[in-house]
Amino acid sequence: MQNSPTNAYRLKSPRITRGHFIMAGVLAILGFYLIWPIMLLLINSFNTAPDSLVGDPIWGLDNWKNAWSEPGLLKSLFNSIMIWSFVVGISFPISVLIAWTLARTNIPHSHTIEFLFWISFMMPGISTTIAWITLMDPDIGFLNTLIEKLPFVDQGPFNIFSVAGIVWAHIMASGISIKVMLLTPAFRNMDASLEEAARVSGASNLRAMLRVTLPLMISPMALVFALQLLRIFQSFETELLLGTPINFYVYSTKIFALIRQDIPQYGEATVLASLTLLIIGAIIPIQRWIIQRKRYTTITGSFKPGLIDLGKWRWVIFGTLLTLLTLLTLGPVLVLMAGSFMTRMGYFQINDVWTTTHWGAVLSDNLFRKALTTTILLATTSALVSPIIFSLIAYILVRTQLPGRWALDLVIWGSGAVPGILSGLGLLWLFLGTPFLNWMYGTIYALLLVVAIQGNTTGTNIMKGVFIQVGSDMEEAARVSGAGFFRTYFRIWIPLLMPSLILLGTMNFVVAAGTTSSIILIASRGTMTLSLLALEFADPSVGLREEASIVGLFIMAMTVGIASVARAFGLKLGIRHEQRRKEVAAARADAQPLGVPDPAAG
Repeated sequence: MQNSPTNAYRLKSPRITRGHFIMAGVLAILGFYLIWPIMLLLINSFNTAPDSLVGDPIWGLDNWKNAWSEPGLLKSLFNSIMIWSFVVGISFPISVLIAWTLARTNIPHSHTIEFLFWISFMMPGISTTIAWITLMDPDIGFLNTLIEKLPFVDQGPFNIFSVAGIVWAHIMASGISIKVMLLTPAFRNMDASLEEAARVSGASNLRAMLRVTLPLMISPMALVFALQLLRIFQSFETELLLGTPINFYVYSTKIFALIRQDIPQYGEATVLASLTLLIIGAIIPIQRWIIQRKRYTTITGSFKPGLIDLGKWRWVIFGTLLTLLTLLTLGPVLVLMAGSFMTRMGYFQINDVWTTTHWGAVLSDNLFRKALTTTILLATTSALVSPIIFSLIAYILVRTQLPGRWALDLVIWGSGAVPGILSGLGLLWLFLGTPFLNWMYGTIYALLLVVAIQGNTTGTNIMKGVFIQVGSDMEEAARVSGAGFFRTYFRIWIPLLMPSLILLGTMNFVVAAGTTSSIILIASRGTMTLSLLALEFADPSVGLREEASIVGLFIMAMTVGIASVARAFGLKLGIRHEQRRKEVAAARADAQPLGVPDPAAG
């Protein structure tokens, strides 16, 4: 019997399932928080009311017309791209070489060195920037003061308040360390037999690295580069401290300056934010193309770990990395410590050079104690909640067949491209412009919402990689045994994901403890954090660098302490390279007949 047109239509119509409602709910929640504030920026760029946050809107194009006459507005966008290009162009090749050295060679204490790069990443940017100001201030910097004592030197050569100084501060903050953190595990997991085949063919270690290792690592390197591509407009505090005194603005500090004027220019600020979003909209397809362009398999069932012998150069390279790590970690700590005990930072010629007055003033300040409590609450919440959220999102994207997963993936990638200052400005519009949310403005709940989901792009994609690598047989066994989704997830997946969850928890704790740009526009005096307090003290117009150094030391102590605990758990739960090599060697020994030498030995 032939189907009638009505029956044919019914056969072709998609069936609405529970999965559609689940995905709709997830998209609605994440979209309202991640996407709607950004849409508010675009919409309100056409609101020409004198005070666009109060009263009825007046729609027009005056904001866009006035923005073109605003001094330095377009220049700030160019400055952002220029700074990012310099930082990535210098730090990326260095980071690749360091990651290869740590993962593929027999350099001494490689895991300790790798952990020290973790420590470097966990050094908050505001603290390291203050440290380099202390060292390279053109007038009173420690390095300049020391060099000026040399004969025939009238003035020190360093000036941190410059474009070169901003680039240097970024590289010394997390420009190198974050890339080493992300690339080293990928290099370590590559099958050593591929490199051995190149060396057997007569290639040197250097040529094997250039012709075999690096081409095979294109995929993870492209991923790291793509993640860095999203950070073009992420910087804020370094440019605020180093660029403002010389009238050098990037887009984020320009927006901040427009909003913090005596008469806030919200219209021009939202226009600049909208222009930035248009550039980001063009960047996202390029970034996705880079990620999806190439894939190489570097781990197989016959995985063979192995390390390249550096010979006599191993200690030379070890010393070089140790020197770099001193600049990245120990140096800033010692500089901040010394500066915090100086009567006036950089002035060694006065009678009473050293004092504990600044420590007494900071520790007795109620605002500092409130900021410390707020920071601990925000960072701890982010460390505990964010990894679970990111892992659930990654599970939906990788392990389910829910309809609309492409839309969820697009939301995650799109939100990751939105810089902190734009996100903060959008949330400012959201909280003040939404009747049932305006009570949250300036409260701790607003900050908790920000830190719980920030870093979602990086976190979700790390968890996606883990889900792809882990087989689904244990989950299927649990489902067959009658376990539901939540029981399976928390009894099967959480233990399997624990090393990655600890990594994400540590990263989120560090980011939340040192975040500034994403919360500076929605925080109040009652919700001041340590990073905002340090930024306020270090502002050139305030000039309390000694107090800023003390606050920076507290942030460092918090993050390094968490890093140490995370490393202890990570080493117990993870698999070290030496353990893999020993396991493979033991398996070969068991399989080798007695008295027959192993051709792969040595």
